[in-house]
Amino acid sequence: MVTPEMRVETLRRLRGGTGRLATAALKSLDAEFPWFRQLPAQERSWVGSVAQAGITSFVAWFSDPHAHHRGALEVFAAAPPELTRAISLQHTLSIVRTVVTVVEDHSDEFAAPGSEAHLREAVLRYSREIAFSAAEVYARAAESRGAWDARLEALVVDSLVRGEVGDDLPSRAAALGWKPGPTLVMVGRTDGPLGEVQSAELRRTVRRAAPGSLVGIHGEDLVVIARSDADHDQLATTLLPCFGPGPVVTGPPAVTLVEVARATRAAMAGASAAPAWALAPRPVSADELLPERVLVGDASAAERLVAVAYDPIAAAGGSLQETVATFLDSGRSLELAARTMFVHANTVRYRLKKVAEMTGWDVLSTRDAHVLQFAFALGRLRDADHSPL
Repeated sequence: MVTPEMRVETLRRLRGGTGRLATAALKSLDAEFPWFRQLPAQERSWVGSVAQAGITSFVAWFSDPHAHHRGALEVFAAAPPELTRAISLQHTLSIVRTVVTVVEDHSDEFAAPGSEAHLREAVLRYSREIAFSAAEVYARAAESRGAWDARLEALVVDSLVRGEVGDDLPSRAAALGWKPGPTLVMVGRTDGPLGEVQSAELRRTVRRAAPGSLVGIHGEDLVVIARSDADHDQLATTLLPCFGPGPVVTGPPAVTLVEVARATRAAMAGASAAPAWALAPRPVSADELLPERVLVGDASAAERLVAVAYDPIAAAGGSLQETVATFLDSGRSLELAARTMFVHANTVRYRLKKVAEMTGWDVLSTRDAHVLQFAFALGRLRDADHSPL
């Protein structure tokens, strides 16, 4: 039976020996755990503060086990919040176990005669309480860190959507795990409004396919910026189920943040314009939607369309340019184009085939002819100084 006098004597000895117990705990950590020995000096000092605070908190608890104590919150107040990043929960529980073992090993020294078992039982009870509290601290830290990361991610994606690549954007993106390299941008719609749980699950799904991806959810608009060395066509197919019904647009190839911003804006414009092409594949490249992007007022699409579909043909020679223009203006009729140009229909067919081999644009294809029709109209306006291109 532990008498009040024995408790008072044990408490007096514990209060006088907290420093020695903390020192013994640190020596034990250093001897048993390689991860502790490898910590920088600052993190080691944090652990020392936590060990000292833990022992002090135990002494306060031992003096009145029924009083309200802050548990691990009180213990971790001795160290900055960065400790939860530098040291895992598993390592923290190792610290708790080590401190418990040290106090148990010194129970004969600090306990009043006859109360050794009582002190060891008190240590075990408190260690269970502090372990549960430690888990709560880490859970709160993870929740806070997750909320901060979500706000930072939204800020980064919003900057890329607006095309604003400031000096601080690379460091913010790096803090989220993004690094320069081949990046796939995809834009589409979610499958209806998403709650917090659904949004979190969507992000986990995307990041399982491409770790370090950035995900932006703006209402029902979904923007995925996936940094990956894998084949992007295959990655796009893998990520496609993350999007809801409707068009899904991929941006042009990008490596740097500046290029990612351009690709994101192109994909956003493509997503707005995609409904104009009823037979568009899913996903569809933003560059395949250049005519439709021109219709929604995308100036960069007009410039690119002229550069890739008009200028190469114009530079190839007058006969090829004239043949394509006449064919398009003749309702895409070989015979009418031949009569207009006073040449044989086979000559028109030969020239159009040569254009296809040289540029990749086959004017005999319905879709390519549609693209070239837009490109030639814009190119003529530019050449006549009637366009801001």
